[in-house]
Amino acid sequence: MYSLIKHLCSAYLVERWGAMALPALLTHLLPLRRLFVLGIGFFTLCFLMTSLGGQFSTRRLGDSPFTIRTEVMGGPESRGVLRKMSDLLELMVKRMDALARLENGSELHRAGGDLHLPADRMPPGAGLMERIQAIAQNVSDIAVKVDQILRHSLLLHSKVSEGGRDQCEAPSDPKFPDCSGKVEWMRARWTSDPCYAFFGVDGTECSFLIYLSEVEWFCPPLPWRNQTAAQRASKPLPKVQAVFRSNLSHLLDLMGSGKESLIFMKKRTKRLTAQWVLAAQRLAQKLGATWRDQKQILVHIGFLTEESGDVFSPRVLKGGPLGEMVQWADILAALYVLGHGLRVTVSLKELQSNLGVPPGRGSCPLTIPLPFDLIYTDYHGLQQMKQHMGLSFKKYRCRIRVIDTFGTEPAYNHEEYATLHGYRTNWGYWNLNPKQFMTMFPHTPDNSFMGFVSEELNETEKQLIKGGKASNMAVVYGKEASIWKLQGKEKFLGILNKYMEIHGTVYYESQRPPEVPAFVKNHGLLPQPEFQQLLRKAKLFIGFGFPYEGPAPLEAIANGCIFLQSRFSPPHSSLNHEFFRGKPTSREVFSQHPYAENFIGKPHVWTVDYNNSEEFEAAIKAIMTTQVDPYLPYEYTCEGMLERIHAYIQHQDFCTAPDPAPQGAHALQSPFVLAPNATHLEWAQNASLTPGAWPPVNSLRAWLAVPGRACTDTCLDHGLICEPSFFPFLNSQDAFLKLQVPCDSTESEMNHLYPAFAQPGQECYLQKEPLLFSCAGSNTKYRRLCPCRDFRKGQVALCQGCL
Repeated sequence: MYSLIKHLCSAYLVERWGAMALPALLTHLLPLRRLFVLGIGFFTLCFLMTSLGGQFSTRRLGDSPFTIRTEVMGGPESRGVLRKMSDLLELMVKRMDALARLENGSELHRAGGDLHLPADRMPPGAGLMERIQAIAQNVSDIAVKVDQILRHSLLLHSKVSEGGRDQCEAPSDPKFPDCSGKVEWMRARWTSDPCYAFFGVDGTECSFLIYLSEVEWFCPPLPWRNQTAAQRASKPLPKVQAVFRSNLSHLLDLMGSGKESLIFMKKRTKRLTAQWVLAAQRLAQKLGATWRDQKQILVHIGFLTEESGDVFSPRVLKGGPLGEMVQWADILAALYVLGHGLRVTVSLKELQSNLGVPPGRGSCPLTIPLPFDLIYTDYHGLQQMKQHMGLSFKKYRCRIRVIDTFGTEPAYNHEEYATLHGYRTNWGYWNLNPKQFMTMFPHTPDNSFMGFVSEELNETEKQLIKGGKASNMAVVYGKEASIWKLQGKEKFLGILNKYMEIHGTVYYESQRPPEVPAFVKNHGLLPQPEFQQLLRKAKLFIGFGFPYEGPAPLEAIANGCIFLQSRFSPPHSSLNHEFFRGKPTSREVFSQHPYAENFIGKPHVWTVDYNNSEEFEAAIKAIMTTQVDPYLPYEYTCEGMLERIHAYIQHQDFCTAPDPAPQGAHALQSPFVLAPNATHLEWAQNASLTPGAWPPVNSLRAWLAVPGRACTDTCLDHGLICEPSFFPFLNSQDAFLKLQVPCDSTESEMNHLYPAFAQPGQECYLQKEPLLFSCAGSNTKYRRLCPCRDFRKGQVALCQGCL
């Protein structure tokens, strides 16, 4: 309807004044006083036309004749607009008449009696009244035609509504208890987001019910609707086997360009291509004829989008943190080499296009079924998807994998629990399965360990490095000058300088950073190949305590360096250190790089108290005489990462509801027996295995922790890994009885430390909320019941039978 009015107005202007109607009119309105009065009238007309057009634009032809909007078609609102338009046009004509008379007299007076002006110099007011009056008459004619159409539409609509009114009332169906409430919400708020109009909502009861039954799922299908289209679901595509890839050129195209961060990632992928290909060949031999489903995967790197600020790209060339980009480059390479279908986005517009987001503000579900089996993103991308997917986010969030550098513990992930117990931060409360968070290092088994890769040396390269080492050369960990601001660094650097030549790779623009002591040989920011060469010559790689848990120490150890780091006492955490404050973890960090300390250790990693000069100097002397070979843990090789991600993709499924497991005091008898030494529980040999369970449940071992000890540490004490997916099998009174724990009472509550035994009072506590099963966390009041499993050598994320 609005387009019809616009067309009639345009046709009239072209007919009367030609194609240049608007510029000609503006030329006549140059004098300021006339422009002011005419501007008011002109923009008032535009506003009225826009208001009327906005009402017509909300009308959308639906599948049913019942979707005509009654309050627009012939209602008092539209007639009121027409009346206002007519009144204001009449007022504008009167004002223009007075202005024209005033201007005509003024122009003639200034002409000084010369009445023989050329035609193009005639006073602009001459003839202008006739034109304005013609416009007014034309708009009046249009108004009459619009009114006729409105009356006709209203008559048609009233006839149709008589037969369908009873079909458009919210049904009372116990299977859809929220239907009537949602209809009420739609009635009040359907104009709050243009996406509702996109799906055909036009303000009528029928359009509400059609939307709520066919686009969302709060109301039952309407019996008079064509159910063929509504029930037509996309058939799953036939499964295709994933085939290892050896040519990564297409991946480089998928990664895009235009950002320094992407350039860095592409250079890294190119440099490691040969190692990825060799690793794929090895894994292919290991897997043999094992079928691997090809998955369609979307990778959305949210922190690189302009909407999130993209703070990393500008800092790539200035020594900024590169750990996240190292990890993302390796994730992309691993997914591609494994043979999966891949789509990469680094902008919100690309994300919306790939997901099928309807136009609007993100209140409505996606327009199509999600075409991706998996989505890898980060916290920024997670927030962007929630804002733009509507209800589809809840439906499809089980397919999301969140690359989370420092991890998210269950107490912070559960929104209600986090809010009630003080665990709410800016980064948690998503109510995902904690295993959907994927970390850079294996901080807590509650999350999945994703990792990254370091360049692997062949035997020839290792021998060359051992022969070319300088025994008195140290390289400092850290590319930003701020790292060198550590108070007291002069003391231990002075000791180190007595024994070794100290090198730095600190970024600077025009002069040496003032924080770097004069005795340090600073190379400036080095490209990765040159940095690798520096590490291959150095004996020692030393950290100042920050950054935490980056890739560089593993690269140094892989190039034959010994890594020296500071011991933290007290340990750093969100309670006492600004860096961890607000992060969704209570983890205590006892050194700069806990993984290097706990999983590698001496002779490659030395952790000492930098405030103790004697201890520090003794460590330097011992390191100078210690010989080490280049070492890289298997899980940080290309093959190790391919193996791990392959297992996750093929076995992790958070969309299928798990089979009911024993929970609560009235659960079935647990399938455990007490070990012969009576220290822990084992899976009974005659107990049946849960079909499809991963990891396989027969690898489970269960210990009762000492008071104040977390399950993560309890399992490590026994050379095992805590496995949170096994908690449901232990969450029963029978498990405590098998361990000969005297439970005077048993209660089921929400607590991330349960199941546990409280010694004062001899009380046993079971977990009420499955999302709160957690390997992390401890309290001196409780002895936690901890599920543990074995793990593959060099691959802590996978059990012996997990591949």
